[in-house]
Amino acid sequence: MSFVETQERVALRAAVADLAGSYGWTYTQEKARAGLHLDELWRDAGKAGFLGVNIPEEYGGGGAGIYELSLVLEELGAAGCAMLMMVVSPAICGTILARYGTDDQKKAWLPGIADGSRIMAFGITEPDAGSNSHKIQTVGRKDGAEWVVSGRKVFISGVDQADAVLIVGRTEDQKTGKLRPALWMVPTDARGFEKTQIQMDLVSADKQFQLFLDDVHLPADALVGQEDAALAQLFAGLNPERIMASALATGIGRYALDKGCAYAKDRAVWGQPIGAHQGVAHPLAQAKIELELARLMMQKAATLYDAGDDMGAGEAANMAKYAAAEASIRCVDQAIQTHGGNGMASEYGLGHLLAVARTARIAPVSREMVLNFVAQFSLGLPKSY
Repeated sequence: MSFVETQERVALRAAVADLAGSYGWTYTQEKARAGLHLDELWRDAGKAGFLGVNIPEEYGGGGAGIYELSLVLEELGAAGCAMLMMVVSPAICGTILARYGTDDQKKAWLPGIADGSRIMAFGITEPDAGSNSHKIQTVGRKDGAEWVVSGRKVFISGVDQADAVLIVGRTEDQKTGKLRPALWMVPTDARGFEKTQIQMDLVSADKQFQLFLDDVHLPADALVGQEDAALAQLFAGLNPERIMASALATGIGRYALDKGCAYAKDRAVWGQPIGAHQGVAHPLAQAKIELELARLMMQKAATLYDAGDDMGAGEAANMAKYAAAEASIRCVDQAIQTHGGNGMASEYGLGHLLAVARTARIAPVSREMVLNFVAQFSLGLPKSY
């Protein structure tokens, strides 16, 4: 593992930063507050090949890995243009399809995911089960050559932008009545599929939805992978999800810290910039240190994942997600504190990040569940849940 990024990765960062800089946080906020999506940025990022850097070349992607995709999202976030659907469509769904999809499924979906012309959402969380895939109640049963899927999902991102949702459910074994995990691609215009937007205090261009699946009929080829192997298939997408969530939080932290430092250099009180005072400088420096430590763990997790070490990547990805969330929150909080009252003024572009950064502690996996994982698998302590 090198601590110095390759010239290709440095060039990719620069290219993404250049594109994101041409839009900036003003564009993102105006769209979000108007209830609109970042369609122009998404389209331009797709044309530039940024959305599909992790998709295999034979399906229109860049043939790189989650490392490259994570740095794309990080640079977008650092410019104030974080796009949540990058976590969902190319990272989770694209990875699962690339690993476990049939040739026809890959040809039908991966090129569009890579260039941004098609979007796939991801549905795992349920009202009663949360993210506990062992307790999921969404069920698919066979009806001749078709699947019939019924269930509920909650807090599913970007359904209004998506062509389909990759639904995590269970198959019903006709002989034993036991439930087995499975994944289906459900078109958002399918009969029996309904979505209801969840009103959030969070200002974001990406909306959250509750889903209702009432005997949704699907063709046989809507099933992704094997009927009884979906936990492995599911986890193939969850490590990239955590890595990308780390990239999202890290980018937001960089954005906030840059604004805080710029203000500390410019704002003069008592005859000198406020950044000359240790009471301002030291908290910013501490935030910088914690942010860089989180970035290192994120890069380690991405490197392990791309090398095929799923278990090692799982540990690192959980740690990276935890560290990035905490660092991002500290960066945002300290940037606002540095600005004083201006930190809450819309023109400075920081106040809205209080809720955005805080979300990283909750999703896509809570801080407490990360601690449970580390306690059990890293420290060998008894399972606590």
